[in-house]
Amino acid sequence: MRIQDTAAIITGGASGLGEATARHFREMGAQVTLLDRDAARGQSVGAEIGATFVETDVTDEESVAAAITAAKAAMGRITAAVNCAGIATGEKTLGRDGPHSLAGFKRTIDINLVGSFNVARLAAAEIAKNEPEADGARGVIINTASVAAFDGQKGQAAYAASKGGIVGLSLPMARDLAREGIRVMAIAPGIFLTPMLKGLPQDVQDSLAQDVTCPKRLGDPAEYASLARFIVECGYLNGEVIRLDGALRMQ
Repeated sequence: MRIQDTAAIITGGASGLGEATARHFREMGAQVTLLDRDAARGQSVGAEIGATFVETDVTDEESVAAAITAAKAAMGRITAAVNCAGIATGEKTLGRDGPHSLAGFKRTIDINLVGSFNVARLAAAEIAKNEPEADGARGVIINTASVAAFDGQKGQAAYAASKGGIVGLSLPMARDLAREGIRVMAIAPGIFLTPMLKGLPQDVQDSLAQDVTCPKRLGDPAEYASLARFIVECGYLNGEVIRLDGALRMQ
């Protein structure tokens, strides 16, 4: 697959890793449809980079189905789906105020894990309709995990569980979709300079960066975007999780 021939849907495309990926894909010549709940920001980014925007709730089946229909109408086909929509939560299993909120745990799983699967399964149904390339390839799905899936910190039970689920999805989903020529990959980012982290004081950002082995800085969302493009174009990458973390191993 060549990036300039790609027609991608990107969830969480209005900010952070999703926005960086959308911008990079468009710069490389790909068609892009942004899916996000933030209508104002999504429309603004879409207009700026020349992409379609569809307001979407990834946890809602009808919302995602409608978004995929709109994306296909705008681009003619869908060859890639990049799942960047998600939330980061922090709450201990048992804290000073009592047990972890069950509603909070369910919401994190619903958005990060169920939402990613919801988009992936519905996107796969459209990607499977594409004419295959010489090696049978029809498209690729990229999910976003996290290093928290492997070494989650205190207060990350819900978040780590949701991202661990993404890791667990990679191989079986790749096997499920092999007949259709659809690859499935996951990226596990470390600590990236997303809007959430940009709101932290500089000394806190510097402290987080010191935990990274090399280079001692926070990740640039453009680096995630570059890896996503490489995955799209490297047809032999399948069923695997790639850590993108500067060798960070969280304590």
